[in-house]
Amino acid sequence: MCPVTIDALRRFQHERGLHVTGECDEHTWTALVEATWKLGDRLLVLTAPNQRGDDVADLQTGLGRIGFDCGRIDGIFGPRTAQTVNEFQSNCGLTVDGMCGPVTIRALSRVSRQTGTGPGIAAVREREQVAQRPTSLDSLRVAIGQFGGLSSVGRSISHHLRQLGAQVMPLDEPDATTQAAAANGFGADVYIGLEASTEPFTMVHFYKVPTFESVGGRALALCLTSTLSSAGVDVADPRGMRLPVLRETKMTAVLCRLGPIRAVVNLAPQVTAAVVSALAAWTTEHALTV
Repeated sequence: MCPVTIDALRRFQHERGLHVTGECDEHTWTALVEATWKLGDRLLVLTAPNQRGDDVADLQTGLGRIGFDCGRIDGIFGPRTAQTVNEFQSNCGLTVDGMCGPVTIRALSRVSRQTGTGPGIAAVREREQVAQRPTSLDSLRVAIGQFGGLSSVGRSISHHLRQLGAQVMPLDEPDATTQAAAANGFGADVYIGLEASTEPFTMVHFYKVPTFESVGGRALALCLTSTLSSAGVDVADPRGMRLPVLRETKMTAVLCRLGPIRAVVNLAPQVTAAVVSALAAWTTEHALTV
């Protein structure tokens, strides 16, 4: 690729909340394809695998702003989004078929003219879920995922959380979608992913897109940034991103990209203590503030 193309690709990755590499990997290619879809370009209907794209995200955002809850804005036309389309169609006196075609889009456009541009009901629902989560580690269900090279750190964190009474599911599948599905099936209250980074610092990511931000994820990312810094890890400010494992998990989720990896492994006991402390703070101090 020429330098201009690489620069454009890097800008696209940054704007889409992906790792900025300048390389067109699988996640970047998928994001490029999804970005081509605009609401109205195709019939949106529940399929297997689910349809994905910016058109689905626009539909979810529009429905959320008028009080119809699709869940988090993830750009995935799953069962919950289909059911929400059903509810919208029923309320508008349309044929209830769960499919978003021209008639449904026109109705949504007409009703949406009477609303503002706020985050919508999805943000309100998540705040309520965060407020209702367990307020102590001994009743918390935690999924701890790692993506290679950090299995010892993941096992250590899992062991210490179990000692404190938490129910823990360790995950080491290399595929982010598989990890997310396992965490969803476990019914986790929170997911913490560990990934080795080539950067000379650590950064914690939470789920964020232009029309939605995970408030629980942001709160936990701030807790982790604080406790890791106190443990002697060089940590940058947390950043909201649209990474697959954050997008597809249904609970509060963060991804800790730990670097430099050798320094992090040498500080494994301190990193373990920092993660446990951050979870404890997230369940107590932030329960009343998010």
